[in-house]
Amino acid sequence: MLSVFTIVDPAAQQGWLAVRTLSLGAGSLALLGAFIVRQKTARHPLMPLRIFSSRTVTGANLVQVLGTAGMLGMFFLGSLYLRRILGYDPLQIGLAFLPVAVVMGALSVRYTDRLVMRFGARRLMFPGLGLIAAGLALFAMTPADGTYLNYVFPVTLLIGTGAGLCFPALMTLAMSSATPQDAGLASGLVNTTAQVGGALGLAVLATVSASRTSALIAHGRPVAVALTDGYHLAFWIAFGLVTAAIAVAAAVLRPQRAEAAPASVETMQQPTLVGGNHAAPSATRDTAVAC
Repeated sequence: MLSVFTIVDPAAQQGWLAVRTLSLGAGSLALLGAFIVRQKTARHPLMPLRIFSSRTVTGANLVQVLGTAGMLGMFFLGSLYLRRILGYDPLQIGLAFLPVAVVMGALSVRYTDRLVMRFGARRLMFPGLGLIAAGLALFAMTPADGTYLNYVFPVTLLIGTGAGLCFPALMTLAMSSATPQDAGLASGLVNTTAQVGGALGLAVLATVSASRTSALIAHGRPVAVALTDGYHLAFWIAFGLVTAAIAVAAAVLRPQRAEAAPASVETMQQPTLVGGNHAAPSATRDTAVAC
């Protein structure tokens, strides 16, 4: 919370190198360090650090942070574009983004688990992240006088398809390398990193976009053009974050044997006794419900 506040308040108002910004930023890092020390020394830690001994779990969570940081800002800034540039009302904005939910849900529930079993979770992540990056790049080129069908609708299809392929596969990877003892921890961790990545990413993207727009308006640019340019900068940064997620996935997540991926998914689809309770039958379907 302190990190997000640092980005959206003193960094946005006073600059990234202002004394207050640096002081609060240092405070947030100190709190994070204290949390890690506490988890390392506590008898019953909330987040046992042994979970990060798995390269796959660690890599999957890093990809989750970067991917959600880049993707979730699209909905907020895209909504602003539809509202302030195209003049949509709230209901129209919701309907405009409906294709994302429809495509993502359809893939997650019916097809992604089969594709994971056929090609493996790691392989499926790359086209998914690539489609998300392509959607963000396309949104970054939307003009101030753009139309929904020509510019926004293709973005919703690309990002919906990419998310429907990527995030269930990512959940599969995050869970497949966890021991039965740490299954609940691994599931909670990957969902928490999604929330943290989304919060920090949105804070950065919104702050950068607003700063860019304010600077252009101060130089006499029309409001619509200034707003659009601000959104463009944020979308390009989001594109960079998703591209970084692809690089992390390629460098950190090791290729699995062809037969390993189906086994991991099938194993996850069987009820498992963890801490006296039966775990959910399918991580892929759980992810679809969460989305």
